[in-house]
Amino acid sequence: MLRTVILTAAIALPLALPSTSFAAGSDSTAKPKKTETTQNCFDARQWDPETKRYVRFSQPVNGVWDGDIKKCVRPDKTSHLDSDTLYKAVRELAYAGRFGEVVQVLDQMPDQLDDRVLTYRGFTARKLGDLEQANIYYEQALTQNPDNILARSYMGQGKVASGDKIAAVTQLREIQARGGEGTWAEASLRSAIETGTTYSY
Repeated sequence: MLRTVILTAAIALPLALPSTSFAAGSDSTAKPKKTETTQNCFDARQWDPETKRYVRFSQPVNGVWDGDIKKCVRPDKTSHLDSDTLYKAVRELAYAGRFGEVVQVLDQMPDQLDDRVLTYRGFTARKLGDLEQANIYYEQALTQNPDNILARSYMGQGKVASGDKIAAVTQLREIQARGGEGTWAEASLRSAIETGTTYSY
């Protein structure tokens, strides 16, 4: 009975998505913009920046576009790219469902304990169906940075997916308490609680 009352109260919160909300990992509510990474870099032939030549894989892989050299770089050899470029690639690849390549690009990040890396590892694990591992990554991200509202949003969406809306509401309240009201992190979790549908970006 108490569980029903709490959930009803949470759902009764104003559920209209704010008009100035922000997409997770970006500065807009828009889905990740398609770039050369997902438009032109899904190929068996990829550039290896270490050997300075193309390599051929047995099947197509999704490389990452390097704007400086104008080539699709194999995803496991992208450590020379700056972190912001890598994060954008991770978000774009994740939205395209290329989770194997997401993991490879995350492996190239210079700081593996960065809360953003841990957050995206959690997101990827959740999308691959491993909610337990996803929660481990989210907890690690929040240990590094308790104010990481994106990790809290993704964790809450995982709770929605597993049927635990009370835990999702707890994360929603944490987001609001940490200054996240009106952000995409809040809006996407609020929508997931209301509709049961989680986001792929």
